[in-house]
Amino acid sequence: MSTVHECIDPKIRAFVEAQHVFFVASAPSGPDGHVNVSPKGVEGSFLVLDERTVAYADLTASGAETVAHLRENGRVTLMFCAFDGPPNVVRLHGRGRVVALYDAGFEDLVGRFAERRGVRAVIVVDVERVSDSCGYGVPLFEHVGERELLPQYMDRKGIDGQAEYRRRKNRTSIDGLPAFDDD
Repeated sequence: MSTVHECIDPKIRAFVEAQHVFFVASAPSGPDGHVNVSPKGVEGSFLVLDERTVAYADLTASGAETVAHLRENGRVTLMFCAFDGPPNVVRLHGRGRVVALYDAGFEDLVGRFAERRGVRAVIVVDVERVSDSCGYGVPLFEHVGERELLPQYMDRKGIDGQAEYRRRKNRTSIDGLPAFDDD
C-alpha cells in the first residue's frame, strides 16, 4: 500500500537525493508504441528544484525515447528505490518538458548541475503526484562507485562530435516520433 504525499517534503527530498540510481518511465500516446524505462544516475545529474519540481541532466546517449515521449504528451514517472538502508520506493508522477541544448533557459538550468559533460537537454518535471511504498521486494545492493564512461565518452567526442552523434542516433524514437532533431 502506497502513501500519497502532498509534495516533495524534506524527508522525500533527502531520500531521492541520496539515491545513486533512478528510473524514468514514459510512453507514447495511444495503444501502440513502446513503453520506455531508462536508468539514470550519473552523479550530479539530478536536482530537486522545489517541492513540486525536479530536473535531471539528459546526457547524449544511444536513444532519445523520453525526449520523444515528453515532446508528444509530457507524461513521465521517476522511480527511486532504496538499494541499501531501510526499504522504500518513491514515485514522482508528473508532466515533463524538454529544455534542449539550444533553447532559451538551457544555460541557466544546466549550470545548476555538477555533471554537464554531454548534456543535450534538461528534463524538468512538474510533479503532480508523490507516493512512496514499502520497497520490501527490492534487493539490497552495495554501491561501489560511479561509471564515468558516458560523460568521458561524450567529452572525448567534443561539441561537434556530440552533435554528429545526436544527428545519427537521436533524431527519432524507436517508434519514429521526433526526438532530438535540434542539431
